[in-house]
Amino acid sequence: MGELTATVVGGGIAGLASALGLARAGWRTTVLERRTGTPEVGAGVAVPRNGQAALRALGFGDESIAEFGYATLATGFRDTRGRRLLHIRADSPAVRAAVAVWGFERRRLHAALRRAAEDAGVEPALGARVTGVVPGSPGGPRATVRWRADATEHAAEADLVVGADGMWSAVRGAVFPGARPRYSGSTSWRALVSDDTLDGALVEYWGPGAEFGSMRVSASEVYWYGYIRSPEGAVFDDEYAAVRARFAGWAPEIGDLIGATDPERLMRHDVHHLPDGLPAYVRGRVVMVGDAAHAALPTMGQGAATALEDGAVLGRLVGESVASGHDLGRALAAFDALRRPRCRAMARQARFVARVGADLGGGWRQAVRNAAVRLVPAQTLVRAVSPLVGWTPPRPLGAAAPARD
Repeated sequence: MGELTATVVGGGIAGLASALGLARAGWRTTVLERRTGTPEVGAGVAVPRNGQAALRALGFGDESIAEFGYATLATGFRDTRGRRLLHIRADSPAVRAAVAVWGFERRRLHAALRRAAEDAGVEPALGARVTGVVPGSPGGPRATVRWRADATEHAAEADLVVGADGMWSAVRGAVFPGARPRYSGSTSWRALVSDDTLDGALVEYWGPGAEFGSMRVSASEVYWYGYIRSPEGAVFDDEYAAVRARFAGWAPEIGDLIGATDPERLMRHDVHHLPDGLPAYVRGRVVMVGDAAHAALPTMGQGAATALEDGAVLGRLVGESVASGHDLGRALAAFDALRRPRCRAMARQARFVARVGADLGGGWRQAVRNAAVRLVPAQTLVRAVSPLVGWTPPRPLGAAAPARD
């Protein structure tokens, strides 16, 4: 078999994880990235245990992960005054495993993936704006990607094209033109605060039409977000004043975090999603990953983790399988069959959490929801999330199962 080639469109977390997985499997891999600087916004991201398993499958050891992340725990939910609605005590190994979270400053996670990809031989092409994709077919014509960079038109064929170009994916527009993101009805402020004293645990507060969360991402930084119902495209004359006013009267620690925020480091983005994701993650020799395939609401905290999973699964189930002689079409079908049901299930759960959490209206609804959540045993929540976070990467096609002791 000749050298296998892949063109990854998008140099964010999903794109770099996919490129790294394929390069480690021996594929000559190029990443096309539209931006010339870092493609990641500098905020925080929570990565549960399944995302950690994906990072390990991509070649990161626990010590290297600790160099750019912060190990902490999810503790449950509180009301606007800071009173516990559902408190998770990590007093057993099973519970700790279910609620273990790594907090990352997003740009550090991205930089670690970029370094690993480049070390594996991935070739970056910055400033590349994709203008067309011809998907080809497994066993038939190779896929073709066209892009424009430095006022020059380029085109390249590849054995595999990976659509990892995010919410507004040009690849998705070319091969799944009917699939378009939908506004969620919410917008989200985010910021990093310099701090070395606060508890590093992930804590989330629910209130009328809003949610606030915070989590440590390094020994000296805490990440927070404020997620609110809002018309699409809303404009605030003063973003800092707006977020302070929106969360005024909530728990004192929330006001303290917002008050400690440098207004220049405050950002806000409307939240869009792809309800249930694409009808298929594969079209010809094109495979879709990350937000381009299955952008979900952020209420499950699984966006980065599922992007990392995609890269790990693509590397093993497609990259390694095809490199060892298996059929590309069969490998891509296996990827779709494995990833699509899982990501759809996560998207459904994220919508449910939004309905009972940040999207819930005020008045009696808050009192009823809060009373009901206080009756839920924490162990019930742990049992519900354990299958999601207990994910392990698949073996390549034809690989023998590990020996049992």
